[in-house]
Amino acid sequence: MKKTMLSIFALLVLAFLLPIRTLAADSALKVPETDLLLQEDATATIVSFGDTLCHKPLYNAAYNQETGNYDFSYMFQNVEKYFEDSTVVIGNCESPMAGAEKGYSGYPTFNAPEHLAIDLKELGVDIMTTANNHCLDKGFSGLSSTLNFLENAGIAHVGTSRTVEEQQAILFYDLNGIKTAFLAYTYGTNGIPLPKEKEFCVNLIQEDFILQQIHQAKEQGAELIVVSMHWGVEYQTVENEEQIRLAGLLIKNGVNIILGSHPHVLQPMKMVKVEGEEGKEKEGLVIFSQGNFFSNQTKANTRNTAIFHIEVKKKKETGEVSIQKVSYAPIYVHRKEAGAKNRYELFDLNEIIRSYEAGEGAYTEETYQLAIRESKRCRDLIGPEINN
Repeated sequence: MKKTMLSIFALLVLAFLLPIRTLAADSALKVPETDLLLQEDATATIVSFGDTLCHKPLYNAAYNQETGNYDFSYMFQNVEKYFEDSTVVIGNCESPMAGAEKGYSGYPTFNAPEHLAIDLKELGVDIMTTANNHCLDKGFSGLSSTLNFLENAGIAHVGTSRTVEEQQAILFYDLNGIKTAFLAYTYGTNGIPLPKEKEFCVNLIQEDFILQQIHQAKEQGAELIVVSMHWGVEYQTVENEEQIRLAGLLIKNGVNIILGSHPHVLQPMKMVKVEGEEGKEKEGLVIFSQGNFFSNQTKANTRNTAIFHIEVKKKKETGEVSIQKVSYAPIYVHRKEAGAKNRYELFDLNEIIRSYEAGEGAYTEETYQLAIRESKRCRDLIGPEINN
C-alpha cells in the first residue's frame, strides 16, 4: 500500500514538472489559462547556450576505456553554477544521436554518443533545439533516434519531428506563471533533401510557415515567444542583412526573444525595435549567434562562447511580459594535448580572473592572461549586457 501511494505521488510530481506540448487537434492537451490577477509580478530566468558540436576527438576524449562508457560531464564542471538558478535551460543539439549501431562519427556527418543527452540533462538542460544543418546527417532514422534519446534523458526538443502531428504541436512551458512558446527553424540541411513524404521532419526557415506557427502560439495563449534560428554565415562575427531582416519580421509579428546559432562564433546581442501594426513600436531581444557551447574547432573565435541569462517579468496588473535584464558569462573551450586526461574543459573566465586576483593559487599566470584576453574578446563580440 505504501509503495502504491508513493508511485501515485511520483506520477503526480512528474506530471506537474513536465512541459506540455499543445497539439493542433481536438485531442489537444490543454494548458490552464494563466491568471492575470497575480498576487505579485511573475519573474523567470531563461538560460541559453549555443551549439553542441561533438567532433570525433571530443567524444573520444569522453570515452572511459575501463567502463566502456562515454562521459561528457567533466567538461561542464566549471560552469554548472550558471544553470542552477534557471527557470528553463535551452541549447542547440548540433550533433545528431543516431545510436551506436550506426557508428559514432564527427564532421562532416555527425553521430554523437547518446550518453551526451544524459550528461546535458544532469547539467540542467530542459530543451534542445534540433533544427539545424546537421539534423539529417544520419537520415530520418537518425533524426528520430535523436529525439528518442533526448526524451529518454528527460529533455524536450523543438525543430524536428517524427510525425506531422508532432510538427504541428507547439512546445509550451509555464515559466512561473508566464506561458511561453518555444519554436525553432533552420536555413537548410547541408544539401541533404528532406525525405519524400516526410517533409514535415525539419522546420525550415519558410516565412509563411513560421508566421503560421507564431499565430498558432498566440492563439493558444502564448504570453512569451522564444524562437531559435539556425541562420547566418559561418565564422562571421557580425550579423548579415538576412538575419536583420528576419529578426525584424519575427519581432513585428510578436516574437520576444530570438536565439541564434550556426556561425560557430559569437555575434552581437541587441534589443531590436520595429514598427508593428498601426505604427505601434515592438521590441525584442536578438542574440544573433551564441557560438559553440563546445567543439573541437580551432578557427578564430570558435572557442569563445557564453552562457546567457535572460530575465523576464510579467506585470500583475496588466499581464504585460517584458525582458528586464540580459547578462552572460564569458566561456572559453580549453583544449589540452591529445591523450591528456579531461582534454576538453569549459573555462569560466570570470572565475579564473577572480581567483587569480584574489591570490588563491588555483591558476597560473598563463591561464590568467588567457582569461583576460578571451573574456575581452567575448565581450567585444557580444556587446554590453542589457538592463531595461
